[in-house]
Amino acid sequence: MADKTPTRSPNQRPQTAKASGAIADFVAKVGAMAEAREPMAAGQRGRLLFAMDATMSRQPTWDMACQLQSEMFETVAKTGGLDVQLIYFRGFGECRASKWVSDARSLAGLMTGIDCRGGHTQISKVLSHARTEHKTKKINAIVYVGDAMEEDIDRLAQKAGELGLLGCPMFIFQEGHDGVAESAFREFARLTKGAYAKFNAGAAAELAALLRAVAAYASGGRSALKLQGSGSARLLLEQLS
Repeated sequence: MADKTPTRSPNQRPQTAKASGAIADFVAKVGAMAEAREPMAAGQRGRLLFAMDATMSRQPTWDMACQLQSEMFETVAKTGGLDVQLIYFRGFGECRASKWVSDARSLAGLMTGIDCRGGHTQISKVLSHARTEHKTKKINAIVYVGDAMEEDIDRLAQKAGELGLLGCPMFIFQEGHDGVAESAFREFARLTKGAYAKFNAGAAAELAALLRAVAAYASGGRSALKLQGSGSARLLLEQLS
């Protein structure tokens, strides 16, 4: 019987290797940003806006995504010094935001009660909301998790650019391999002076660490990573030092 084992050219790397390289680039960028940002004043709390696409296309990996996001909120709850707000969209025109909370565990519980529903993306509403909130009180970082972009990219880019001018970086995690979404997400990250990374099951552990890195960035410290004690956390600490 002929050997059916697939062959791979010497220049073709496995998907996991590609993911690891992208994650390393993301970690390095977050580390550089942490070094560049001014330290927060004593007693001042950071603010993190967590935005997510809850449309039906994300259903297959929704549980994994919620688990990773819950881990980040648990880390935030342990370290303190960070207020978090959750905003999500789904269905036909539904876009909701929670209150700003200091007990991030309550947001982890809220996410488990959200189910995916059919509809188009509403990233424009997320960006407008972020701008309004930031003008009221500074947001240190925005995390966005999604897999598609079905809106006018020029209008979204303008809003992202406004956030960049306000000093509000976006850390964007993309599920899947949609080319239109990737181009848009990379542009939003560039315009806001943030960072972009792929989000897939093969890189779940590393991406969980990256979410914690963003939380540490937003709160102005490294204690969130120090609590983990994992290899990924040590790598991030080296990048942030």
